Amino acid sequence: MKTVQVSGRKKSALARAVIREGSGKVYINGIPIEIYQPELAKLRIMEPLALAPDMAKRVDIRVKVKGGGVMGQADAVRTAIARGLIEWSQDPQLRETFRQYDWALIKSDTRFKEPKKPGGPGARAKFQKSYR
Repeated sequence: MKTVQVSGRKKSALARAVIREGSGKVYINGIPIEIYQPELAKLRIMEPLALAPDMAKRVDIRVKVKGGGVMGQADAVRTAIARGLIEWSQDPQLRETFRQYDWALIKSDTRFKEPKKPGGPGARAKFQKSYR
């Protein structure tokens, strides 16, 4: 049986997906995609499946994701699923479809939050001075 293992990242979230022949079941950390919460994250995860519906019906996808927040995990999962579908099908047309929709489906976003520095409340902002 053909199996594909891929990963996706967003900030500190890391998603690892395993794609096998099947009937279109998708599980994220053991939870079926149909009951995954929050709804906005679920819709974001289902984007690559909606762009390739015939491919999504022929494979079972199991994703394990850890780290980061809810939306960071959702973006990592969607990248892993899209990469897996491309690798599974070996179809350059599918890759081009994903690329035209959103490049982040194929390439993981490497941006991180900048660390806080002393002398202010955040990474760049500084405390105000008052001399009077």
